[in-house]
Amino acid sequence: MSFSAFERLVSWRYLRSKRKEGFVSVIAGFSFLGIALGVATLIIVMSVMNGFRHELLNRILGLNGHIGVYGVAGERISDYDNLARRLKAIPSVKSVVPIVENQVLASSGKSSEGVIVRGIEQQSLRTRETLTKNIAPEVLDNFKGDNVIVGYRLAQKLGLRIGDSLTVISPKGNVTAFGTVPRMKSYRVLGTFNVGMFEYDANFVFMPLSAAQKFFGLKKQITNMDVLLKSPDLLKEGLIEAKQVAGVKYHIYDWQHSNSAFFNAVQVERNVMFIILTLIIIVAAFNIISGLIMLVKDKGRDIAVLRTMGATKAMVMRIFFMSGAFIGLVGTSLGLFLGLLFCNNIEGIRRFLESLTGTELFSAEIYFLSKLPAVVDPVEVTTVAIMSLVVSFAATIYPAYKAAKLDPVEALRYE
Repeated sequence: MSFSAFERLVSWRYLRSKRKEGFVSVIAGFSFLGIALGVATLIIVMSVMNGFRHELLNRILGLNGHIGVYGVAGERISDYDNLARRLKAIPSVKSVVPIVENQVLASSGKSSEGVIVRGIEQQSLRTRETLTKNIAPEVLDNFKGDNVIVGYRLAQKLGLRIGDSLTVISPKGNVTAFGTVPRMKSYRVLGTFNVGMFEYDANFVFMPLSAAQKFFGLKKQITNMDVLLKSPDLLKEGLIEAKQVAGVKYHIYDWQHSNSAFFNAVQVERNVMFIILTLIIIVAAFNIISGLIMLVKDKGRDIAVLRTMGATKAMVMRIFFMSGAFIGLVGTSLGLFLGLLFCNNIEGIRRFLESLTGTELFSAEIYFLSKLPAVVDPVEVTTVAIMSLVVSFAATIYPAYKAAKLDPVEALRYE
């Protein structure tokens, strides 16, 4: 469909606000804003949902393995060195990390909190870049003996500082003639970590593997093993091979199964929000239809004059199609600009709004992350733009068709 200079001129004049068709121009303005806001909001929400998934994935896989190996019925793993060697022989496996993990009560003398103690070897801890990127090298060098590293939010809740003593109490204690006595031992706080995920920063204590084995009375046993793959994309084949190596003596879990609640919730909310926000664009498209129909009614005499001067039905149809398409095109372009601008500055905007309103808009306790994430997917942005343009262009077809079908004789008779 080609447009002549005459058709573009007439279409542009019809979109300009005049006193007589001022109400029509107001409707066109609302249509324009509706499409722009719909596109911008849709891009922002989809990007935030992508950001949530991306950040959760990075932090979960940064502290845990792609595959977890556990004993049947909660039994401890005894011959873990031999099992680790066999698992490392799998081509897709990058490393195998023995873990001792249990829930305990942590006390600082000022307050107490239920926490998870994770025993891990010093060298394995160094490989967790998500965890160690904010920890000083000397802290990692001294990660041995009765030293522990705690989450910074946990340290804040317990009032702990570097060098303070943290008392760890386990209900699975020693059996005596007077009953079971809980295990209790004090450890020196070597440092704190901040991974940006509330669940870990507020609930985890990392302890040297040998110290954890001694405290929990495991001797040369562990509770589980983390298997890290060379790439998350190798999960399917790595899972099959790990099950073959481990056999029936062990349970094998992948990270998707262990954290399915997180990612299913994000995916469901993402799909629902996409549907809801798409309705904004559809409503704006109906505004385009109503505005153009009113414009056709208002310009009936002009259309009749154009027809008597030799304008074809196709020319009239293109004039009104161009009017509606202009609203959709400019509205979509503005929406793309606003959406991408907002996503690139979303954390600064959040902080500004929090300082302006004096309220916490993004609580780490609720949303698990300490910062509001946004990851823009070019494919999704393109999809949103195309969808908006298609809906906008489709909304102009009926009014343009009505204008082309207008009988010039009837239009001039009743004017």
